[in-house]
Amino acid sequence: MFVEAEIWNIAHTDQGYAVLIRPIGTDAAVPIFIGQLEAQSILIGMGDIPIPRPNTHDLLLTSLSLTGNTVEKVEITELKDGIFYSVIHIRNMTGEMSLDSRPSDSIAVSVRTECPIYIEESVIDEAAVSLQFINEKTVTINSEYEKERLQLEKELEEAIKLENYEVAAEIRDKLKNLEENFF
Repeated sequence: MFVEAEIWNIAHTDQGYAVLIRPIGTDAAVPIFIGQLEAQSILIGMGDIPIPRPNTHDLLLTSLSLTGNTVEKVEITELKDGIFYSVIHIRNMTGEMSLDSRPSDSIAVSVRTECPIYIEESVIDEAAVSLQFINEKTVTINSEYEKERLQLEKELEEAIKLENYEVAAEIRDKLKNLEENFF
């Protein structure tokens, strides 16, 4: 049976990035470890941060929309041999279809479409961690960091385009400093 869930947090841990999926009404979360790019994509979607070019998730949603499809929900369906599985449910005029997906991609699509996230109870039983035991020292990634990083990258690109290498070096140092201080 599936339980509705939400993104409780995205964290940078000693083991990498994790999206913490909390079944609604519980004090537990399922940590799903994901890559840095996937974490950034989810955060960009959550923060509705404008980006100069569409990323893969935006491209997928544009393609679905142009063909008359809508995303109805995503489900985290299984945990097998340490790997999480998920499905994106899509509806069009002829019915519903399901796409096998990595959980990070399903979640990135969900935050952009604001569709519900569901998680299988067996996955919760196997992988959930009490929120009180989540390490307080875990560094939380937030949209403010992403906004600042994206702005600095845009400025760096512009400085390079204008061949203003002195300014580009200063911006590069700011980016490095931002990442060192944040993580």
